[in-house]
Parts: sequence; C-alpha cells; structure tokens
Amino acid sequence: MLTGCGGPVQPVTAPSATDLFEQVGHVHEVGIDPADGAILIAGHHGLFGLTPEGTLAPRQDSPPTGGPDLMGFTVAGPVTYLASGHPAPQDTSTPNPLGLVRSTNGGATWEPISLHGLVDFHALDVDGTVVIGLDATRGLLMTSDDSGRTWQERAPLEALDIALAPGGAGILATTENGLMASSDGGTTLTTVTGSPPLAYLAWADDGTVYGIGPDGALHASTDRGATWQRRGGTASPPQAITAEPGGQLTVVTEHGVERSTDGGVTLRRLA
Repeated sequence: MLTGCGGPVQPVTAPSATDLFEQVGHVHEVGIDPADGAILIAGHHGLFGLTPEGTLAPRQDSPPTGGPDLMGFTVAGPVTYLASGHPAPQDTSTPNPLGLVRSTNGGATWEPISLHGLVDFHALDVDGTVVIGLDATRGLLMTSDDSGRTWQERAPLEALDIALAPGGAGILATTENGLMASSDGGTTLTTVTGSPPLAYLAWADDGTVYGIGPDGALHASTDRGATWQRRGGTASPPQAITAEPGGQLTVVTEHGVERSTDGGVTLRRLA
C-alpha cells in the first residue's frame, strides 16, 4: 500500500507536499482496490484514500478518533483488505498487537482473524488464499494457506519488505544484506547474487516484480527476481510501492504519491 469509500469519508484541507501525510503519520504500505482503482495508504493513524483533488480522506468509521496503527497492510480483493499492527490509542478493548485483521467494507471496520495479542506483522502479502507475513517481534517469516486463519512458522527473517509471487510459488524479501528469495514456501531463503539494493517490492499479476531502492531507483525483473533491469526513479526516498499489470506502478515517497504507466521508466506526481 488512497480514494473510494468504505465508510464515512471526510475530505481534508488540500495539503502541501510536505504535510500530505501529516494526518497519516508514518506511511507503512500502499495498495490499489480492484473494485474502483482507488489508491489506499496505510499508516500510523489508520487507512486513508487519495481523493481526485490530491488530498487524503480517512477510510475508517469515526475518523476524528483516529484509526489503528496499520504496520502491515495488503489488498486481498475488492473492498477486502488484510492488516496487522496495533489498536488506536483510545481503543482499550482490542488485543495488542492486532494479529491479523480483515476489512470487507473498504476499511470502515476491521474484524479479527487470527493471532490476536500475539503477532505484529510489519509486512503482509496475499495471493488467493495464501498469505505471508513478517512477524517483526520474533524476526520470523510466517505463511498461511487458508486466508490467514491458521499459520505455519517458516525461516528466521529480518526484513523491510516481503512479496509473494502470483500463484504463491515464490517469496522475495529485502534485507540489510541484500535481496533474498525462497522457492519452497519460505522454509529456506537464499541471497540473490547481483541484485541491486532494494527497499520495497511489488509483484504484478503478469509475473513482473518491481523493486525500489533506498535511493529511489526503480528496477524490474521478469525472471522471479534472479536478474534486474534499471527503469527510472524518483528523487525522494520511497516509503511504499504497489504494482498492477501493464507496468502500472504507484510509489509513495516522503513527499507525495507518484504514478507510472510504463513500468517505472517515467513517474507522474499525483499528490
């Protein structure tokens, strides 16, 4: 993991590039809702949608009270999202950490699925019924084949981001020591030799995987991350990336939201 609606939406005053994310807090993920193409941003104060005017609008019910701290977020289907993190500060009844939670109404409300009070996933990805998560507390990759209801512990992993290949046949992870890959469901991970430095990853349904480096450089791979080609980039440090078929990318940087329709060769500022 920004427009569209799953509950009451309150537009905000048009921000400058420097305060676009002020109400969001730190951005943790960006996603696209296939129901309407809405761009979604998950952050420290909940889930937000990008409006046509280039501002951010809260997705959660009762936005003045703030939403949960969504450390991990991924779009599972039309108006259906998975997330993890921590309850909103004023919420004293919800277990902390959240474990895995799900919204089926565009982020207006969340329901618990599993691991409540036990696991804080700092990264999530989904393909069909397969879900992968990075348990930040224990430094552990976890996988589920039943939409997150039950989980299996996999390889130890300290990573910034993880990405699940279409069909669930491969996993990539960005680490301090370089890109790592698994072809056995996360049981083992090996370093990808020759990979460029990458911070965030996004796998498109057409099989192309995109990565963006800490310096904003965009790269693409058509062989499951084995080799990479430099595409373009942004001058601002990245915070999240998501990909769609046909070379459509959405990148969130420290200063705004950018969109590419040519696989990252060029980027256009949206907000």
